[in-house]
Amino acid sequence: MTIFWITGIVTCLVLATLLYFVAKRRHSILGDPLPQTTTAASDRLATRAVTGAVIVTILLLFVMLISSFITSRRLGHMHDQDAMTIEVYGHQWWWEIHYPYPKEPYREVITANELHVPVGTLIRIEGTSNDVIHSFWAPNLNGKRDLLPGYTNDLMFLVDKPGIWRGQCAEFCGLQHAHMSFFTIAESKENFNRWMEAQRQSAADPKTEQTRHGQQVFLTHSCVLCHAIGGTTAGSHVGPDLTHLATRSTIAAGTLPNTIGNLAGWILNAQSIKPGCRMPPNQLSGSDLQDLLAYMETLR
Repeated sequence: MTIFWITGIVTCLVLATLLYFVAKRRHSILGDPLPQTTTAASDRLATRAVTGAVIVTILLLFVMLISSFITSRRLGHMHDQDAMTIEVYGHQWWWEIHYPYPKEPYREVITANELHVPVGTLIRIEGTSNDVIHSFWAPNLNGKRDLLPGYTNDLMFLVDKPGIWRGQCAEFCGLQHAHMSFFTIAESKENFNRWMEAQRQSAADPKTEQTRHGQQVFLTHSCVLCHAIGGTTAGSHVGPDLTHLATRSTIAAGTLPNTIGNLAGWILNAQSIKPGCRMPPNQLSGSDLQDLLAYMETLR
């Protein structure tokens, strides 16, 4: 922000000076040019102005240099502190997010395309890729880190106020690179803890005939080959974990809002929405699709 305000003010001053002299000399284009006269006093004034501008420039550059040094040092010290570790895996073209719990692995949380963090807590992102090179970029929080297959890179940041910020893959990774986004959701520690506890729960058992049939549609069609739903026999992690799908704001890595209509179109023919993605078309009858959608609405 220091660099932003310094460069912003300097830019405004330069443009204001330019506009002033353009306005002052505008009549020279239509009439006779102004006489060019110099005196010893004007030379001294010009010399002082140039000298002053050079001195101010040097001082501002030193201010930016010192500010950058202080910021870099603070970021470096983050690695010496305890931090919440979140694992991020890049896929073509979506983000798999793990909240590990080494002491009690069964308490691990797995989600997709939404990074929930508590305000005021130091976060360490440990990222890698499961296919090609991706780049995890949350521009409002910190710089980007390339995610390389077979390697793990880390990124540290701390969010100081609640909010939602969009992130993006910043390394070209194929046809749908532009549609590989995620959202960082910062909330109070109390709300974050409630979210974590809810995410640790298995999916609720279907309570109506329609949702029970919808669950069977899910478990007997190709959905079960790629997705997991906690509390059911679906345990594949080729695609996003769907245990709490209905709580997410978007589908297809930020491509569409998470609505019933969009979800129906995505299930039937994802290729028409995101060509080249790994989601195959699904041939379902109208009644099977409606029951499946009703079941997926319960995944909260």
